[in-house]
Amino acid sequence: MTEQQARLERLARVVVEPLHRYLLRRTHADLAEDVLAETLLVLWRRIDDVPGLGPGDDDVQPDTGPPPDPADVLPWCYGVARGCLANARRAEGRRLRLLERLIRRQEPPAVIAPTDHTDHTDLYAALDTLTALDREVVQLWAWEELTPRQIAEVTGLTPNAVSIRLHRAKKRLAARLGRKDAERPGHKRVEGRSSQ
Repeated sequence: MTEQQARLERLARVVVEPLHRYLLRRTHADLAEDVLAETLLVLWRRIDDVPGLGPGDDDVQPDTGPPPDPADVLPWCYGVARGCLANARRAEGRRLRLLERLIRRQEPPAVIAPTDHTDHTDLYAALDTLTALDREVVQLWAWEELTPRQIAEVTGLTPNAVSIRLHRAKKRLAARLGRKDAERPGHKRVEGRSSQ
């Protein structure tokens, strides 16, 4: 096994599952699988660019080498997956436009329902009121549990810009969901702070 293969195997063991979840939250399962494969191909080609992966060793096998820290490698890998998903969506859009021209009718794209049976209609409606970038920042924070610094690495924003966008987006979501001034039971507000 080559050094590059060993390094990719160690990286894949850490990032494949989180990347797959990330993609499933943003698109349908078939496209998520294709984009994950494309993401792994990009990671293969750019294995030396992955921050936090560290230098490889020719003699290290994937089972004996230390796994990378997910907090170091995942934000960069999310950024790669995000770019691959954007490319796939553009390609799919071009294909659909060509198909529409060929059959001379337009059909709306299918809406993929969440696999969770809990009703999150209000949440998804509130998320749809945000800009695409604000929605992505909130989803990276809430679903992928990334810090503002890590979100900045994924989106190309500064950590400060991410923090500001996240704060404002959370306020808009809370207001949209009717939780703007809701007090928690058992807590009294004194000069803008909880007394407990």
